[in-house]
Amino acid sequence: MGSPFFMRGTMSEAFTNNTLRSRFELAVNGAVAFADYSREGSTLYINRVEAPVELRGTGAAGKLMQNIVNTAQKEKLKVVPVCVYAAAWMRKNKLN
Repeated sequence: MGSPFFMRGTMSEAFTNNTLRSRFELAVNGAVAFADYSREGSTLYINRVEAPVELRGTGAAGKLMQNIVNTAQKEKLKVVPVCVYAAAWMRKNKLN
């Protein structure tokens, strides 16, 4: 499993790239939102985004997506949203 990229505020958050499971994860106070991905060359496909019930409505999935986009930009990857949530989030944030 990858290492956490950040921890902040009173809420414990850690973003990781779990390469063994091909998914990005955002752990928030013990609960984990994740995005399954596949990669072909310089293209990163976001196949599924899911947040557990306790994180729904908290903005965790949006934070997860923002971290994914930031990571992709650093690695010069093109993000292609396959799942409905990722596509809607990218449209809303004018990234696609």
